[in-house]
Amino acid sequence: MKTINKTFLSCVIICSMLFFSCGDDLEGIDGNPRDISDQQLEIDFQDIGAPFRPIFQSIYQYDPPWSFQLQQNLNADVFSGYMTNPRPFVAGANNTTYNLVGGWNNFIWSVPYSNVMNNAKTIENATKEEFPEFFALSQILKVSAMHRVSDVFGPIVYTKFGASETTSEYDSQEEVYTAFFNDLEESMQILSDNIGSSRFQPFDLAYNGNYTNWIKYANSLRLRLAIRISKVDPDKAKTEGEKSLNHPMGLIEINPEGFFVNGTLDHPVKTINNSWGDIRMNASMESILIGYEDPRATSYFREKVVTDTETVPIQPGSLKGIRNGLPLLPGYADELAQKADYIRFAVLHENLLTPSVQLMTAAEVYFLKAEAALRGWSGAGDAKTNYELGISTSFQQHEASGVTSYTTNSTLTPKDYTDPVNPGNNIAALSTITIAWDDAASNEAKLERIITQKWIAMFPEGQEAWSEYRRTGYPKIFPVVNNQSGGTIDTDLQIRRIPFVDSELATNPAGVANAVNKLGGPDTGGTRLWWDVPGGNF
Repeated sequence: MKTINKTFLSCVIICSMLFFSCGDDLEGIDGNPRDISDQQLEIDFQDIGAPFRPIFQSIYQYDPPWSFQLQQNLNADVFSGYMTNPRPFVAGANNTTYNLVGGWNNFIWSVPYSNVMNNAKTIENATKEEFPEFFALSQILKVSAMHRVSDVFGPIVYTKFGASETTSEYDSQEEVYTAFFNDLEESMQILSDNIGSSRFQPFDLAYNGNYTNWIKYANSLRLRLAIRISKVDPDKAKTEGEKSLNHPMGLIEINPEGFFVNGTLDHPVKTINNSWGDIRMNASMESILIGYEDPRATSYFREKVVTDTETVPIQPGSLKGIRNGLPLLPGYADELAQKADYIRFAVLHENLLTPSVQLMTAAEVYFLKAEAALRGWSGAGDAKTNYELGISTSFQQHEASGVTSYTTNSTLTPKDYTDPVNPGNNIAALSTITIAWDDAASNEAKLERIITQKWIAMFPEGQEAWSEYRRTGYPKIFPVVNNQSGGTIDTDLQIRRIPFVDSELATNPAGVANAVNKLGGPDTGGTRLWWDVPGGNF
């Protein structure tokens, strides 16, 4: 951590002086940028605003796309049941088959620490007293990024980040979640006190300087985190959740209030999906979307156009997914030969792969409220009403028609999966849950409905979908075809976390040893996180 902190702090300072982030084009700047005075930098708050761009764009990293591929796409996006890779990387011995690749997984850790935590610390040191709203916004963004990191590893370096020149001390996941709640509470109060300020507008890649929307987002994020810990610490969850549900500024309610990071770069999945052909529809997505005859399916995916149809046994007009965790199958000479067959399966739709990158939607918030209502939290409203609003809001977001007939359908269920290339991958649907709300159902069945529809609505944001799958067990997604974990990950329970990364093991061994103690189990992909409590949800 010491090397990362110093190296990237230097980068941030230099980039701030240039008015750009490290990767930006410096062409057109007249004279020596090092001659820019402090007074010039302070005009329009450029000195404290410049570090925000790399924070926004490193919740997950957009550029280069391969960085995002390693930071999220070849772990959470796949583990969530959303996507999978047609190519069996490393001859099938890779993350998707639970043969976890340390060099890949370093990016889950290094990107947010280098570009989020370091920049947030720079902003805190420069702004907390004089420009508190800049500090507050950096804190909200920090929680946005770092709860994802904690939900991958468990214990992380957070409250004591940068406190030591030689080691970095980890917080337990319980400690870090407490810090998240405190940081969000403090930040919302600061923004409320500075609601009329417009100083942040030039640097805002989400809400164009609208502090009311920032407060709604932070409040909704707090509700997400409260629901996350509802099984392990129900009292704390209820307290924090009810703060959100009863907050005077409210929650995200309509699609324009969702948290989307806007920029000039396309969604990194666009390159991975189109140019490289490295990601395709997951079989679990096919089972659920097609089984439900979901109108959003054609907004999420499209057929891959091919010409040699005789060698591609895929029914025209169908959207086909790929089972997760395919090894290098018998009969294929190499990875590329196998990819040539599976690359013809459904691709992600360009509608999703825009420079406006989705991190939290209004639909998700309605599903959070639906679960909060099941748990009896004050201010949550009615579970059925929120559930149906979640579906209709998602339909509006994706401009899909037929929401009334969809929401009231009580017969359609997820469908069995068939692999037209290799029938050995066929598998029966794992759930018989229907769509229409049933007041007579148990809370467990109601929750399966809520989380299944929430999972559909959050696509393509795989990190949150994977976390909710681990917390609840829903939706019921297909297990990997080939488990190469050596017994450390249960095939049916599926992967629960990523082990601590090689860079930390090399530079901070004492910190990692302490983190493993706080984890409460072996440092493997099969160990549950603090909030990942086995058994029923009620």
